[in-house]
Amino acid sequence: MSSVLRLYTDFVCPFCFIAEQSTVPRLLADFELTLDWRGFELHPGTPRGGLPLEQLFPGRSLPQLHAGTKRFAARFGVTDFEPPDRLQNSRRALAIAELARDLDRLEPFRQAALNAHWRRGRDLEDDATLAAIAAEAGLEPPRALQAADDPALLARVDARQADARAHGVTGIPTFVFGRTLVVGCQPYEVLADAAARAGVSRR
Repeated sequence: MSSVLRLYTDFVCPFCFIAEQSTVPRLLADFELTLDWRGFELHPGTPRGGLPLEQLFPGRSLPQLHAGTKRFAARFGVTDFEPPDRLQNSRRALAIAELARDLDRLEPFRQAALNAHWRRGRDLEDDATLAAIAAEAGLEPPRALQAADDPALLARVDARQADARAHGVTGIPTFVFGRTLVVGCQPYEVLADAAARAGVSRR
């Protein structure tokens, strides 16, 4: 019987991207786990159009910041990506993800969004980008763009955020195995130990 890995991430979170490309697929391959993904806005106050990273990290050198992120990613075997210089507002992309969930296209949409943002430098606030990601995931682009601004789906994004906070989620990525919660982009061994302590069986 499969256990559940509840995973909280955002498309614009660098450490979520690293985990999604490394430890998450390895956990799903090694353990009897079913993924229950929950979108969680990294910075819910990010305005439309995003924020320059200089504003979020005043006094920090962006080249050095990006180099540090890439060194960290390399420890997880994640390469061939370029961190952006702006934090984008992911709210509309998360709303489309809820449509994709309803249509059983969530995983293709999530992977397409992550690759578009981190590996192709695309803007997740741009309608043309969102339409292309939707098409890649097997969604109808016009319907996806409608979903991006659908009040019901945006309310679902907010409800998931509120529910996550009510369950103690304050940062991402967060991994939940039963009652065991692990925060941050942790080494595989840390997550595997948490899964084992939660009673998850290996495959």
